[in-house]
Amino acid sequence: MFVRIHFTHGMITSLDCAGRRLDLTNPQVMGILNVTPDSFSDGGCFTGLPQALAQARRMVEEGAAIIDVGGESTRPGAAPVEAQQELDRVAPVIEAIRAELPVIISVDTSKATVMREAVALGAGFINDVRALREPGALAAAAEARVPVCLMHMAGEPRTMQDAPHYADVVAEVKAFLAERLQACAAMGMVPERLVVDPGFGFGKTVTHNLQLMRRLDELLTLDRPVLVGVSRKSTIGSLLDRPPEDRLAGSLALATLACRAGARIVRAHDVAPTVDALTLCHAVYSAQ
Repeated sequence: MFVRIHFTHGMITSLDCAGRRLDLTNPQVMGILNVTPDSFSDGGCFTGLPQALAQARRMVEEGAAIIDVGGESTRPGAAPVEAQQELDRVAPVIEAIRAELPVIISVDTSKATVMREAVALGAGFINDVRALREPGALAAAAEARVPVCLMHMAGEPRTMQDAPHYADVVAEVKAFLAERLQACAAMGMVPERLVVDPGFGFGKTVTHNLQLMRRLDELLTLDRPVLVGVSRKSTIGSLLDRPPEDRLAGSLALATLACRAGARIVRAHDVAPTVDALTLCHAVYSAQ
């Protein structure tokens, strides 16, 4: 059952992202900026700095509150890249965005060295699909003192879709995220800087993804803001028989359902229509 969400008592209403405030009283859109040659939907589109900056500018104009810069593809079957190569991809983009645009910059990485350098260059948010499990990542995130999103992923991108299995996907994802929140607390990270993401499509079948969406509100008992990334994902393609470029309607439907269930940040390729959808959803369910 979906519930109407009110941010009172222990629920935080904003994140301090390196001096820039992210308002969580309304659902916010995180614009995806992959500066990779092999991401599943937009790989190769923004590998040049002028193209990447133009796309960031466009997403800010369309209403993105955060720009998520990623230099390593995490699509199913993706091969890993070395830290220096990833840093060479994201560092110039982060510097350029920071210099020109009044927007929160997120770095989509699992590597400690990339986290440290990206934050030093102006990133105010760390988005880690491996939930700070890589060597040194937990310490690097703690030192950075910026908000961090902890995502659930079963396995690694290269193998995560090889027959994933759960007895209860929602309970197991929730338990994993709770454990990672505890690990962060043990490292001295304050809960007010932590966000959770169930990891739609990361080591999950279509049925698992549907179960997660239907019971997404159960993650709210972790008392952390929930981030959701469903944009153009393969579950939509499987159910609607659409290629990635034709999955906008499905992406908006899932984004709206996530907003209704209490997600506060939605990661999206198509910023303007996602902003519109979330604005209307929030207006309906926050109306007195």
